Amino acid sequence: MQTIGFVGLGHMGGNMAARYLDAGYAVYGEDRDRDDAKWLLDQGLSWAATPREVAEAADVVLTSLPNDDIVESVASGADGIIAGLAEGKVWADLSTISPRASREIAARVRNEGHGAQMLDTPVSGSVPQVKSGTLTIMVGGDQDAYERIESVLRVLGTPEYVGENGHGLVLKLAINISLAVQTLAFSEGLLFAEREGMDAQLAAKVMAESQIGSPLLKLRVPLILDPPDEAWFDISLMHKDIRLVRQAGADDATPLPTAEVADEILTKAEELGYSHRDIASMHQVLAELAKRDAPVS
Repeated sequence: MQTIGFVGLGHMGGNMAARYLDAGYAVYGEDRDRDDAKWLLDQGLSWAATPREVAEAADVVLTSLPNDDIVESVASGADGIIAGLAEGKVWADLSTISPRASREIAARVRNEGHGAQMLDTPVSGSVPQVKSGTLTIMVGGDQDAYERIESVLRVLGTPEYVGENGHGLVLKLAINISLAVQTLAFSEGLLFAEREGMDAQLAAKVMAESQIGSPLLKLRVPLILDPPDEAWFDISLMHKDIRLVRQAGADDATPLPTAEVADEILTKAEELGYSHRDIASMHQVLAELAKRDAPVS
């Protein structure tokens, strides 16, 4: 059984590491705050002082981190992941970052990682899907490296090899356009029904059972009606992803009109203080905007 290394033990990464511990893997981990990982240490996680130590200890290095800059910071320098890689090791980055940044780091791994490979392996799903092992995982990079760690990724869900480095992230960002836009459109329709005097629960039920009721919406309707205190996927992370896809689209002149609208509403959501609320809170954001913009009688 391959040894696992994990850098980034937040909501997603911590629960991923827990799945590997539960499956019997030896897991080494590192995060900015060791205290946040105490629950994993209690379950058998071996602590590493630096990302390099994680890479040196593990056959497969996994990272789940918020953005380009943080992935770059754990990759680089004397204490970074690349410095600890060696022949046959694979780094699978589960983060959602820009395809451009991921390709650049993957090239450095090939050039400086002593025969290691880096894959972009972003996931579709949130903490509940991590806990149930039902994430969808898009994999870009060297196919032989993917085949060596396919069984490792299957602990988290269903991996699908989709092409060269960066292609996993391209698909993840494409999916997140729909995630943002579907959530926004449903919230918009629900608010319209409410303001016309309908009961919100009834309106949401009928809408979700209609032809627009995708699996995504059916899963998120309870959250739209009653947003959770602990976000599954918060507004700030979604906004980051929409900005990433808009930048990538601008680079190759791809029109992304619905992503542009989602970007506008997510900007307003953050201005209203919703940065760390679940994206289901877009319904509340629209309701606040409606009150703010209502004519004064």
